[in-house]
Amino acid sequence: MNKTHIWLRAETKPLEQRTALTPAGAGALLDAGLQVTVEDSSQNIFPIDDYRSKGCVTATPGSWRDAPRDAFVLGLKELTDDTFPLEHRHIYFAHVYKGQAGAEDVLRRFLHGGGILYDLEYLTRDDGRRVAAFGYWAGFAGAGIGVLDWIAKNPGGPGTLEPVESLPSKDDLIARVSAALEQTASRPTVMVMGARGRSGTGAADLAKAVGLETVEWDLEETRAGGPFAEITQADVFVNCVLVSSELPPFITRDLLSVEDRRLGVIVDVSCDPYSPYNPLPVYDRCTSFESPAIDIIDGNDPLHLIAIDNLPSLLPRESSEDFGEKPVPYLAMLDDPDAGTWRRAYDVFIDQTRDLGET
Repeated sequence: MNKTHIWLRAETKPLEQRTALTPAGAGALLDAGLQVTVEDSSQNIFPIDDYRSKGCVTATPGSWRDAPRDAFVLGLKELTDDTFPLEHRHIYFAHVYKGQAGAEDVLRRFLHGGGILYDLEYLTRDDGRRVAAFGYWAGFAGAGIGVLDWIAKNPGGPGTLEPVESLPSKDDLIARVSAALEQTASRPTVMVMGARGRSGTGAADLAKAVGLETVEWDLEETRAGGPFAEITQADVFVNCVLVSSELPPFITRDLLSVEDRRLGVIVDVSCDPYSPYNPLPVYDRCTSFESPAIDIIDGNDPLHLIAIDNLPSLLPRESSEDFGEKPVPYLAMLDDPDAGTWRRAYDVFIDQTRDLGET
């Protein structure tokens, strides 16, 4: 019987240094009897020699296209915008199940090639909880960038935050934010929506680590339904709630137009501007590390918004280590993909492609 073969592909999204499988995780899979191939990548936060030292076979970037048909191709972010059929079984965050632009084209590539998508977002345990997520570090990084932008837009600052690059560790982010705060005459209040979730916990932890007053809201505080005028009285608002059904919005344009608004920066960690359920319906596009903030209100009292869809990339080592250890026990079960976690993800794929046809 052939060994289950995991093929870790090189990421292609610019500035994406995270990985879905760390060297330690790869070593654990090898110890469990799997075969692991790792593509060399200049972007991966972990050097290829770390994988070699664990016993992994290495390959050139992009060579997954010619991998054995029975290999599971593991990645993190989207594939490149090619059109060739996908014949392998792929595991990654595809972002194709919520009506995103180009989603049908991606799914048809699987249908035409006979491949299967096991979307990492839809890998769930028996209790329904996700197997792995980057949420904590998304919140941690988002709050840090939000505070830095608030400092930049205030008197004495450049007006808006300059491009942001990844940092070696969370301590470096804390140090950078703390040093910037030392140069300000006042300190912002940070309000976190969804404070008890993974992302919200990360956002609140960053704010507390740099000594900022933190207002934490969760289900109890939002039970009455929005919009919430209290948001306008925080300096930095960090939304960590991903809404998947119709609810009253948390904020509106009218709410943000009040004369006594203190709010200067909104960080939408959940970052879902294309969804009809977006609880922050005041913007329509994501931002990026190269251009972190956009003005949603300009003039003498501007209001910035940050919506970066790969926030954990700011801290690639810690986010990869935290995320990467969680799927390993499930990857080790891929000798039987027709059961449990993998079967549930497969059923989602079948349900999402049922009406696409073969053309």
